[in-house]
Amino acid sequence: MMQLLRAFFKLIRWPNLFFIALTQCLFYTQLGNKFAIYDFEFIFRATQLPFILLVIASVLIAAGGYIINDYFDLHIDGVNKPKSLVIDKIIKRRWAILWHLFFSIAGIICSAFVSYFTHQWLIVIINSITVLLLWFYSTHFKKKLLLGNVVVSFLTAWVILVIYLFCIPPFKMGQFLIQNNEINLSKLYKFTVVYAGFAFIISLIREVVKDLEDMQGDAQFGCRTMPIVWGVPATKVFAGVWIIVAVMGLLIIQGYSWQLGNPLIAGLSFLLISLPLLIVLKKLKEATQPNQYHKLSSLLKLIMLAGILSMAFL
Repeated sequence: MMQLLRAFFKLIRWPNLFFIALTQCLFYTQLGNKFAIYDFEFIFRATQLPFILLVIASVLIAAGGYIINDYFDLHIDGVNKPKSLVIDKIIKRRWAILWHLFFSIAGIICSAFVSYFTHQWLIVIINSITVLLLWFYSTHFKKKLLLGNVVVSFLTAWVILVIYLFCIPPFKMGQFLIQNNEINLSKLYKFTVVYAGFAFIISLIREVVKDLEDMQGDAQFGCRTMPIVWGVPATKVFAGVWIIVAVMGLLIIQGYSWQLGNPLIAGLSFLLISLPLLIVLKKLKEATQPNQYHKLSSLLKLIMLAGILSMAFL
């Protein structure tokens, strides 16, 4: 029983689900809730029910996405990560697809309640599209040049973008509120662009590094990922350019933060985000083996975590 439970939590990538929930909670409590330009009815403001449902929806949809990805990646993972296999080895394929359907449908239902409470119907619409994107990513997109990388990066950024949608009123309800709260809306928009953009770029870099790590298995099963189509050197250049873009953008933000009288935040951001990214750039140039790419992928995940945790110091 314990083995099955451990396998199930491994299948749904529970650390990643915790990371999603942490990201949304930090962004909402540190930024969204402070710059939101309208309040819910008292009962929902007191219980935070809509926000709780939004986080649950995000976690459920992501869990369903991880399951369906492993379901369709069974043979590729058998080559790339044979020791990490869960489906067919511990959990039957039939149960995996049922859990995927349960999590995905439950996530859409929670999203529908959030949209009902907030009148922001884009939330349930885009979350429903997200479920479809995760399915088609697992079956088609991830095997295509760059397409799968961009889809995953967008979905990573959506974790933050959906909180922005949650915090602003829908068009018909919000014209008066927007006109009278332009400063708050502008601040929230700027923070959203910075953090969602950071999440997109780091995720894109990490997905490319993972393609380098999984190149052997992907090539065996006809995937047309970047290192297979463009070659390893060109793929490293692509990832390196995005790392430089990220570092340059971060240096501008850190300089701006320093000018505003926040040297501690600027310094910590440089030490925990910009400097590690430069280390990734150096190590990526030297890497040749799957285990080296795996270490870089793990480091990029820690860098993303450091970026999200910076919200706590704002």
